[in-house]
Amino acid sequence: MARVFACLMATEDGRLTAAELSQALHVGAPAISGGIKALLQAGLVTRERVPGDRRDYYRVQEDTWFRAVTGNDANLARWQDASAAGARLLGTDTEAGRRFDETRRFFEFLRVELPRLMDRWHESQQR
Repeated sequence: MARVFACLMATEDGRLTAAELSQALHVGAPAISGGIKALLQAGLVTRERVPGDRRDYYRVQEDTWFRAVTGNDANLARWQDASAAGARLLGTDTEAGRRFDETRRFFEFLRVELPRLMDRWHESQQR
């Protein structure tokens, strides 16, 4: 996944086909497919078509990191909820329960602060 992403980032227009990625990275189609699938799920790349061309192209999104971070709240919420469940199950009077509760508080903090931080990032790019 990291090599596929780095390869796309290193191209001038940020766009390649699976075959071009395979050739550039000297790996087979299954490796490219797995990397692309993970990148698509993470929202780091998009699949697009060029009119008249039957091939799929994979492109790095503009604002890719901004989109990836701001679109991640559902995952953060799942970690927060799972950590809260662990803390309740084990009890915060135990070391393990306290670790789960610290993890819950960490993800709760991220969910509050990340939107503010992303707003600041976006504002800094408009100057």
